[in-house]
Amino acid sequence: MAKDTVFRKKATLNAGGRVLDLSKPQVMGIINLTPDSFFAGSRKPAIGDALQQAGQMLADGAALLDLGAYSSRPGATDIDVQEETDRLLPVVEAIVKTYPDAVLSIDTFRAGVAEAAIKAGAHIINDISGGQLDEQMFNTVARLQVPYILMHMKGTPQNMTQQAQYDDVFSEVFDYFVQRYTELKLLGVHDVLLDPGFGFAKTAEHSYTLINRLQEFDMLELPVLVGISRKRMIYGLLGTTVAEALNGTTVLNTIALGKGANILRVHDVKPAVEAVKLWQSVNG
Repeated sequence: MAKDTVFRKKATLNAGGRVLDLSKPQVMGIINLTPDSFFAGSRKPAIGDALQQAGQMLADGAALLDLGAYSSRPGATDIDVQEETDRLLPVVEAIVKTYPDAVLSIDTFRAGVAEAAIKAGAHIINDISGGQLDEQMFNTVARLQVPYILMHMKGTPQNMTQQAQYDDVFSEVFDYFVQRYTELKLLGVHDVLLDPGFGFAKTAEHSYTLINRLQEFDMLELPVLVGISRKRMIYGLLGTTVAEALNGTTVLNTIALGKGANILRVHDVKPAVEAVKLWQSVNG
């Protein structure tokens, strides 16, 4: 939470009986079980590779692991529910068996995939569509009583680039959160986190505007997740490549911490954990 905020954001998260303390920033490690995610270093489609990555991220200080089996990069190939499930469940089961204390988030917009993963031992649903791409998602989250990451996006991964048009990007994202969170509360969902959706139906300019105003989301008194790791908004501005975007990621993550980010979702856990420690040493 930003030091000068007057809002009291929810400071804990109940993930399958594990209580995460969000009063201090936490790091979420990304493991993509896909062959086509935008950062090659995150692609771990083989169970053994994913398990090794999970162990390394936990050793490096990740408080959560985010597993995704559907690539949501712009223009990504659409896959069916069965293929997404087949990629995901064996890895969830392997991590649960090998690292039973690990907190697992599932990156999916499909209610059926989310439910299967939760039943296999995962704890959190991370939905890039905010329930817009599967009308059963909100009811499923309410029935399962699991934490839900509510992200802002317009369109689909296949067409979202064409949807990046706003009169006022912050106001539109804020109003979207108010509307969707109200629906979740009415259904009895208790643990909700907000993700502005950097790069999802947003230009780099839109994303930087949202980072600049990130602390204003504290008015909703909900934890905020920031996922900017190695994105085009970084390497496009710097004229480099996704492989060279770690330094820029760390800089923006540090800025986000100062503006109230509670969770940093990253490909590179150790640098993010170090950034949190250094930021905390300055800010107390």
